[in-house]
Amino acid sequence: MSTITESVDVHVPITRAYNQWTQFESFPAFMQGVEEIRQIDDTHTHWVTEIAGVTREFDATITEQHPDERVAWKSDSGPEHSGVITFHRLDDNTTRVTAQMDIDPDGFVEHAADKLGLLNHRIKGDMQRFKRFIEQRGQETGAWRGDVARPDA
Repeated sequence: MSTITESVDVHVPITRAYNQWTQFESFPAFMQGVEEIRQIDDTHTHWVTEIAGVTREFDATITEQHPDERVAWKSDSGPEHSGVITFHRLDDNTTRVTAQMDIDPDGFVEHAADKLGLLNHRIKGDMQRFKRFIEQRGQETGAWRGDVARPDA
């Protein structure tokens, strides 16, 4: 299991950054290797990804979500991974977005990519592309302001 942590400061208010992150179906616009995400319901998504020519499909559950604070998830099928995205207000127009992910690569290609640091590099690139995406748009593509309590809460 590898842990990857990456942060980026985006020059938009915290609510705008958070709102955009709740629009999972827009992730292919800034996440390399994410081909499609379908929002099944408030807490379930279906992902189609491609890494080094290997296509994977999996389902994930949002395990915790609090507006302008955090979105956490875990995979339900496919490669095992989980993580949390947190949002920190730096000032009225700047937000630090931090991704922390635990990934257990599945298969030879994913293991090789992990060992070579390619997964870490990809996450860093995804965060930079998210920064460009939200800053250039000037506004979010939508929002979901619901709250999902931690399962043990």
